[in-house]
Amino acid sequence: MNNKVSYTHQYLSRTETFEKKMEDFSAGQKKKVLIAKSLCEQAHLYVWDEPLNYVDIYSRMQIENLIKKFSPIMIFVEHDLAFRNNVATRSIRLTSEVTARK
Repeated sequence: MNNKVSYTHQYLSRTETFEKKMEDFSAGQKKKVLIAKSLCEQAHLYVWDEPLNYVDIYSRMQIENLIKKFSPIMIFVEHDLAFRNNVATRSIRLTSEVTARK
């Protein structure tokens, strides 16, 4: 667990300052902090709803790397197909007509 916190801190400290108050962060910065916090918490299952909203491209790559490094069990809703294809081992596509599994 300490390794996860240390790695996630390094990930955050590259782009964020810890001297700012959370309310001074942009929407994307807040999202990154919440994702990092979520990954540092011990959980059997992570459930994320569109985690990449407001997150810049570089941060998306960092989040992908965190997920790949720690391989958490996750259920997430995300419209970014590249992200989904890079981190998901299984996906379920829900439509109004038919549910397709991959």
